[in-house]
Amino acid sequence: MDSSELDYYKNFGEIHGMILYKDFIKYWDNVETFQARPDDIVIVTYPKSGTTWVSEIVYMIYNEGDVEKCKDAIFNRIPFLECRNEEFMNGVKQLKEMTSPRIVKTHLPTELLPASFWEKNCKMIYLCRNAKDVAVSYYYFFLMVPVHPNPGTFPEFVERFMHGQVPYGSWYKHVQSWWEKRENPNILFIFYEDMKEDIRKEVMKLIQFLGRKPSEELVDKIVKHTSFQEMKNNPYTNYTILPDEIMNQNISPFMRKGIAGDWKNHFTVALNEKFDKHYEQQMKGSTLKCRTEV
Repeated sequence: MDSSELDYYKNFGEIHGMILYKDFIKYWDNVETFQARPDDIVIVTYPKSGTTWVSEIVYMIYNEGDVEKCKDAIFNRIPFLECRNEEFMNGVKQLKEMTSPRIVKTHLPTELLPASFWEKNCKMIYLCRNAKDVAVSYYYFFLMVPVHPNPGTFPEFVERFMHGQVPYGSWYKHVQSWWEKRENPNILFIFYEDMKEDIRKEVMKLIQFLGRKPSEELVDKIVKHTSFQEMKNNPYTNYTILPDEIMNQNISPFMRKGIAGDWKNHFTVALNEKFDKHYEQQMKGSTLKCRTEV
């Protein structure tokens, strides 16, 4: 491994064959042995797939659209299970100290999710976003979060993304691991692109899945509060509360565009062809279909 490769993997390690941050791996036992409660709600995504958006919607559903109750950083209200940063975050500790019902955020594939969530039959929501837009968003995330190595040029980063050489590994394996579980009545599999196209319909779907009472008023409140512009300007959801050494938003905002199809502004014709070919190989035999635009 040459020096640039060593530099790339400096803050990354491997857990069960998947690349992850060394800080997370260090305390992996705490994640693996985490004790779920039957009324936990788990929000799962591959990184950069609309996690904060769906999390805020679920939080609003649980608090009957009360915006006042959302006035704390989202990472305090919905702890990030496997996240561990010495000074700022400890997902396991936060969750243990929380009263029920808890909303849990994770980016783990099915096989790495703590067994207790399956044993307790917890409800889980999986949000899937098309791979090309995820790659674009992940590239900017690499640039603005200092723990990441230099991602190189966009085509170089896409190459790594295609081969799972990024935290949480292969997008293909991740989404397929959850897609295969979609028939489980405790799992709701939804799409980012569907949310962009008809947010009211998807909010209703979430309310019903969570066994809450839907009303026009509640849906209106949620749609207004969780619009991209509202969330981008909201310090409790836009991560501006975090210091620059954790997330440097001078380089790129955490909430950048929030659209479907931005990949067209980044992929060259050649890169797109190469990506499509690889995508076809990786998704061969899968019934999962993602829209790349709305």
